[in-house]
Amino acid sequence: MSTHPIRIGVISALREEQAGLIDIMQDPITMTRGMRDYVSGRLWGIECVCVLSRIGKVAAAATTATLIEKFGVSHVIFTGVAGAADSRLHVGDIVVARQLVQHDMNAEPLFPRYEVPLTGLSHFYSDQILSKQLLNAAQEFIRIDFHSTITDHDKQQFRLVQPRIHEGLIASGDEFIAGGEQLKKITDKLQDVLAVEMEGAAVAQVCFEFGIPFAIVRTISDSANEDSPVDFVQFLEKVAAFYAYCIVKRFIAIHRDEQILI
Repeated sequence: MSTHPIRIGVISALREEQAGLIDIMQDPITMTRGMRDYVSGRLWGIECVCVLSRIGKVAAAATTATLIEKFGVSHVIFTGVAGAADSRLHVGDIVVARQLVQHDMNAEPLFPRYEVPLTGLSHFYSDQILSKQLLNAAQEFIRIDFHSTITDHDKQQFRLVQPRIHEGLIASGDEFIAGGEQLKKITDKLQDVLAVEMEGAAVAQVCFEFGIPFAIVRTISDSANEDSPVDFVQFLEKVAAFYAYCIVKRFIAIHRDEQILI
């Protein structure tokens, strides 16, 4: 059986959501395309390309398409933070996307609400194998790494007791959800949504159209309402950055060991 070389595209919107990965990359080569730096090299023995997409669906879509067309990635993963859309989720929990939807997509009456025109789809499913690997990586992080990587002070500050892992629907849109009324407008119509953010569904659509397996993992940083943490940047630096680094490290180890053929 012939195999194609594995090259994983690792996308995050913000620097803190990908902190440390480029620093430990072997033989890094940086190329700038569309005002973004794409850093190619090896992470823990696997060819990877790391890039910051910046915030929003257009930025994420452009970055994903470039990773596929210019850098030839075979798989895409996205790591970052999100707001909780379900009361069962708490700050510090982890969500692995089973499917993604654009909560601000509305081409009615030409197409049903949420359906992406000319695709026939409103919900894009992530790759089952990659998502399972991310889920396993997240579980190992919580079981093995969490208590040693997050300080007691930060656990107390952000009320991190025993984070849980969830799998389900993530909704994306070009709007930062920071109010209860904003969130209610989304969850009234998309009742299964676990988390809200601004990039994932765009990455999902591009990967679907190019036939590239993808998976998305999000750390819950707030409750997408007025009770959100006062210092979002501190959460990124002191919590989310460690989550992302450890989960990506464990994901790549699992991916490498299972020798996925594409």
